[in-house]
Amino acid sequence: MSGAAPSLDELASETEAEAARLDKELEEIELLIKQARTEVARHEQKRTQAEQRLTNAETRPQPVPAELREASGQLLAVARRASLMEAQIDILEGKQRSLGRFRDSMRALAGSMAELPGGTAPTDAGDIESSRAILEAQEDMRREIARQMHDGPAQSLTNIALQAQIVQRLVDRDPTRASVEVAQLVAMVQQTLDATKTFIFDVRPMVLDDLGLVPTLRRAARDRGRKAQVPVSFDSIGADRRIGNDLESGLFRIVDDAIGGYLSTRPARVEVRLDWTDHSLHASVRGFPADEVPAPEALPAEPSGSREKGGGRGRRGGQEEMPAALARMIEEQKEGAAAASEAAASALAQARALPGPVWQQIQQRARTVEVAVDLEETGQRMVVVAQLA
Repeated sequence: MSGAAPSLDELASETEAEAARLDKELEEIELLIKQARTEVARHEQKRTQAEQRLTNAETRPQPVPAELREASGQLLAVARRASLMEAQIDILEGKQRSLGRFRDSMRALAGSMAELPGGTAPTDAGDIESSRAILEAQEDMRREIARQMHDGPAQSLTNIALQAQIVQRLVDRDPTRASVEVAQLVAMVQQTLDATKTFIFDVRPMVLDDLGLVPTLRRAARDRGRKAQVPVSFDSIGADRRIGNDLESGLFRIVDDAIGGYLSTRPARVEVRLDWTDHSLHASVRGFPADEVPAPEALPAEPSGSREKGGGRGRRGGQEEMPAALARMIEEQKEGAAAASEAAASALAQARALPGPVWQQIQQRARTVEVAVDLEETGQRMVVVAQLA
């Protein structure tokens, strides 16, 4: 081996150090949020002043066009900056919550490793690989969040800033065109806010912490169905209730991944159902196929007088007996058609089934939160059973 395996104490120390670095990042984000809120309050005061100035200019007996344009432009600029700062606050707060939960998970992991007996090198290679997998998964998650933030909200905010500069230049020269550009700017801001909220929901839906599993899954089913243009029905039977955070998060991800997996097969519709009992939760996700397997074409029926005991070429009912070779040929054609129909049905069912990578991810998550998952109806229905305390 190239080097000594790290001990549990060393891994716990590294994880705790990573949590400490996240603490510093969270402090920086909190500082940025405070600064942004201060700027929003300052721009709110300026907006009030700009509105008063514009009102005074409009209510004069003889309004001065230049003064009206200047007051209108100042109000527009202040409102634009305030909107940008509010959008930045939403993004920063979403990142703050995500990193906070990540930090807490790492700290809990460090504590768990510190409590394990021995405190020396792992007993086998599986422990080392598990620790490495945890750290790699953490880095992958942070990399994915950064990439999505860069490609999504960050790019949109850049476009908004450019659009705002266009509006600022047009306010004095062409107020009519400026009003059109302002409408586009407002639409861009709204679109960015919606995209940011969707991004935050994908990373960690806040409604899951606030309201629980049922409202979150209902929204996820509705949003996914609307995006895929496929009807997704959602039913919850029985008295739902709040459950542990880990189990609640795991069940949401399992069902949500299954919904997305079935929607990728372009079904006619998807059905999501939760059945609550006193001690368990049964959840199912089913994709209904858009078409059915065509029935095999009927082969010509074998003539009734095809065979005769004792052999020979006798006659029965005025018809000559069918030769044995021809009878075997017809029988083989029937068996071949039946086999082809069965293979086509199996292939079509597999095409409609939950995709393999999605199912593997669901199985891995199910093992983590200790719930039972199964595929039924040739993969067209996923069932989850969770025991509730």
